[in-house]
Amino acid sequence: MNLIEHDQRPLTAPLLLKLAEALGVDLREFTGAAGGELHDDLVEAFSDPMFEEHGVAARDVDEFCAQSPAIARAMLRLYHAFRDARGSADMLASQIYDDQQVPGERSRMPSEDVSDFLQRRGNYFEALEEAADRLHVEAQLDPHDPQRGLVRHLTERLGVEVRIGRQGHREGVLRRYEPEPRRLVLSELMPPSSRAFQLAVQIGLMQERALLDRLAAEADLGDPASIALGRVVLANYFASAVVMPYATFLESARAERYDIELLQNRFGASFEQVCHRLTTLRRPGAEGVPVHMIRVDLAGNISKRFSASGIRFARFSGACPRWNVFTAFMSPGVIRVQVSVMPDGVPYFCLARTVPKGRGGYLAPHTLHAIGLGCRLEHAPALVYSDGVDLDTLDGAVPVGVTCRLCERRDCEQRAFPSIRAGMAVDENVRGPSVYAPRGPE
Repeated sequence: MNLIEHDQRPLTAPLLLKLAEALGVDLREFTGAAGGELHDDLVEAFSDPMFEEHGVAARDVDEFCAQSPAIARAMLRLYHAFRDARGSADMLASQIYDDQQVPGERSRMPSEDVSDFLQRRGNYFEALEEAADRLHVEAQLDPHDPQRGLVRHLTERLGVEVRIGRQGHREGVLRRYEPEPRRLVLSELMPPSSRAFQLAVQIGLMQERALLDRLAAEADLGDPASIALGRVVLANYFASAVVMPYATFLESARAERYDIELLQNRFGASFEQVCHRLTTLRRPGAEGVPVHMIRVDLAGNISKRFSASGIRFARFSGACPRWNVFTAFMSPGVIRVQVSVMPDGVPYFCLARTVPKGRGGYLAPHTLHAIGLGCRLEHAPALVYSDGVDLDTLDGAVPVGVTCRLCERRDCEQRAFPSIRAGMAVDENVRGPSVYAPRGPE
């Protein structure tokens, strides 16, 4: 090992296989993309137009991450700070005539901090799974009606009065805990699945406070807002494990071939809750299909993302409009499937559906998100949605990318920006599928 580390002995294929088996690592970690997620994020950062004249290539980032990973992380953090500062400047320019105060600057958004934390941990927390199992035993929860047992546990064990009321009807508050009278008020606007979930969240925040604090501290989130958000996200994880216990949920998912709507009915959960729970099935020795999940709105904003499949999501710029998570808005409520091929040639099987959220009656505003779920193509047969789809050929696969600035595809009619990798040559005598189509066919 010492000789290998000092480049005095080659890392042969047989030795690499032995190391991977002994250490339990994925061989994809030893590919040219040094640094994994750090490498990919840095490549995307260097795709910013301000670096265009410097000609930073992917191989340069490979060497940078491999030789100086600490400096690479610092560079990425600096770029985060730059983007936030630029956003604050734009906000100031838009508000200067309104004489409004601009929020104080910070180096990163709390949501980004927490998303990175979940990605580092593989979105799996054994301690929270064990805590959820203990609650099932203590509260004697009925798997078909956990709400009744959760209310009883809050009342008898934690001394909390639970009410279903109209509080929040107009201001949009769905759960309100009042510490002084120890009262929990849930809005009547929530469906039963959301009520059970929020009851479990409150139990987690109270009964597992020390555990949530410890996990949040281990995340090294730093900023108080990030720590607070991280604690809430961890409490939501706990609630998901309570409503959908790991072993039972995994068994049902395999038996029903990951039919999300059947799992919804069986566990009394929402479409989004089931999709999110599928991303957490990473227990060593009892893993589910490694999936990725993304949630977007009509404007293309990504509000939730996690990848166990290896697929990359855009962090600093717009995502690829060819993904079916965006075309799902064209047929609300219908599950759309897609075989996708990324620029590196890796194929994925993806499904997407819109999820409406409306509270407060006819006059209240309604929101619409799209949930995307997917896996590598080799895992697709485990999903019921792959039935009838030709998985043996990629002839009908949709070419997609991470973001335009990193995509080298020359025939994309939906390209919004030129690729920094392929370059752009304008020919006034030739019009390709896009004004940014790089050079003609070679």
